[in-house]
Amino acid sequence: MLENITVSSSPHISKPLSTRKVMVDVIIGLVPVMAAAGLFFRFYALILISTCVLSAVLTEWLCNVIRKKPAPAESLGDFSAVVTGIILALSLPPTLPFWAAIIGTVFAIAIGKMVFGGLGANIFNPAMAGRAFLTVSFGVLMTTWTVPATIDVKMPKVGAATVDGQTQDTIAITQATPLAQSKDAIKTQTGAQDLNKQLYSGLFLGQTGGCLGETSTLALLLGGAYLLLRRTINLHVPLAVLISAFVFGGTAFLIDADTYVSPLVHLTSGGLMICAFFIATDPVTAPLSTKGMWIFGIGVGTLTMLIRIVGEYPEGVMFSVLLMNSVTPLIDRFCKLIPAGGKPNV
Repeated sequence: MLENITVSSSPHISKPLSTRKVMVDVIIGLVPVMAAAGLFFRFYALILISTCVLSAVLTEWLCNVIRKKPAPAESLGDFSAVVTGIILALSLPPTLPFWAAIIGTVFAIAIGKMVFGGLGANIFNPAMAGRAFLTVSFGVLMTTWTVPATIDVKMPKVGAATVDGQTQDTIAITQATPLAQSKDAIKTQTGAQDLNKQLYSGLFLGQTGGCLGETSTLALLLGGAYLLLRRTINLHVPLAVLISAFVFGGTAFLIDADTYVSPLVHLTSGGLMICAFFIATDPVTAPLSTKGMWIFGIGVGTLTMLIRIVGEYPEGVMFSVLLMNSVTPLIDRFCKLIPAGGKPNV
């Protein structure tokens, strides 16, 4: 009887789906987000995404060669490296230099994934690990935002320009992100209501400053709806993330509406929406049980809002995901799945 049991690493998918099909669905779900990035930040955004994807694939192949895998390119067929490259690119500023994106992608795959043994063995979400590395290494580059090209067709300006025979850094029109503006409102304890009125019009479509894949709520909802319809993900984690964030932000808003922005601004700003549907739902680094998924999602949403409202950093998705990744094994231990025919106390 025991000889018929197959032991394998996560993701453990109970549906008739392969890892490759799941990753392909995620890529398709991200198509509207990438299209929005191309619309608002033009050709440079698409090149940046391509750079991250190519770097991710080459890094995984090289790691397999170093590990002397019999077929170094075999693991590339599941497209998990492609997904990591896309998600990392969508979490980057639109004017980040290519060399920095390559460094972050190499770290995401080599350290965030392959060091642990590859797909299924990694503890942390590789894309968020790569973004965290870039944030602590290149703080200025990771917090420089430009207005979308729909506001200024010359944006984003990247690199250097030649003026009167001399090379000068390109001057770009910068714009504070909605979360940075909300942080200023908290510090000054004024202006939150005016900020709400200004932001509502641009946040849903994406006509505002921010990372490539976080500005358009509409594109993220379309991609998330596709994954839900395909049953590639379930509603537990996205609902837990968004509800907990809304409750936390709504409580602060009810306490002092002049200081804290509306919870709707929080839901449609920063990386919260892409986190809910594409990052926190990672089957490798998220808990296995339904109860565990709710605990994980509530933790991500609450920590994100705690960082945004109480902390000094305007965004908290990256840190909250990595922190909850670290306690996922404990959540799985606490919320043990009951085998078929087993007893709850076994």
